[in-house]
Amino acid sequence: MGYSLWNDRIVADNEVVIDKEDRGYQFGDGIYEVVKVYNGQLFTAEEHVDRFYSSAEKIRLTIPYTKDKLHQLLHQLVEANEINTGHIYFQITRGATPRNHIFPGDDVLPVLTGNAKENPRPVANFENGVKATFVEDVRWLRCDIKSLNLLGAVLAKQEAHEKGCYEAILHRGDIITEGSSSNIYGVKDGVLYTHPANNLILNGITRQVILKCAAEIGMPVKEEAMTKEQLLAMDEIIVSSTTSEITPIIDVDGQAINGGQVGEWTRKLQAQFETKIPAPINA
Repeated sequence: MGYSLWNDRIVADNEVVIDKEDRGYQFGDGIYEVVKVYNGQLFTAEEHVDRFYSSAEKIRLTIPYTKDKLHQLLHQLVEANEINTGHIYFQITRGATPRNHIFPGDDVLPVLTGNAKENPRPVANFENGVKATFVEDVRWLRCDIKSLNLLGAVLAKQEAHEKGCYEAILHRGDIITEGSSSNIYGVKDGVLYTHPANNLILNGITRQVILKCAAEIGMPVKEEAMTKEQLLAMDEIIVSSTTSEITPIIDVDGQAINGGQVGEWTRKLQAQFETKIPAPINA
């Protein structure tokens, strides 16, 4: 039996009870985060928690715990489940109350839950690359909020899956935004291109790490929107997320990228990212 986060406690999985009128269940009225665990240690936890509070503020949800308390609970969740390499998922909703679109009063407390999962890094994807497909971006216009409302992303990811692809590259008209569960980058003549961090994309934590890695290896970065045609003309294409890390795309809708091979700049970024991963505590 595993252990879960439930409000301000770590409890056995079967102790968690979610009310049928929880606003997360009925409206998707909440936010979430996913944090990677390497060698038993949370990776970029501070950045994830900061974004969690930022998303909460944007939807006018008050988290009833300090950041320090949340950090403590997340570490306890990893330790209780003895996670070595994996991730933790946590979310907060506006609480349980009879269904009404209007926010409940202050007497209704938000509901915080979380779980931990052991899973290996997808090394084969890093080494060999993956396929992707273009899908129209029909999501709402506040993609900077890590909301529980993911139906648009789910439909895009399913379309990609049915085409035998790893990811859907989303576009509004002709402009590339991001992936269904990732950020998108192109590399041209040694320059890294990616959509600016505005309301049309989520400013991924891994994205932020990658931009730092690029600076450290002397790789120029241009945060500007790309068209579909410009993306396909790139020397290399990358997707990134907490669980995908830096994954090369070698095919988009049947068009080979870099001859279907992982590019040298992708390899350099991957190598620099590796230097960020925490070593085993007892190493």
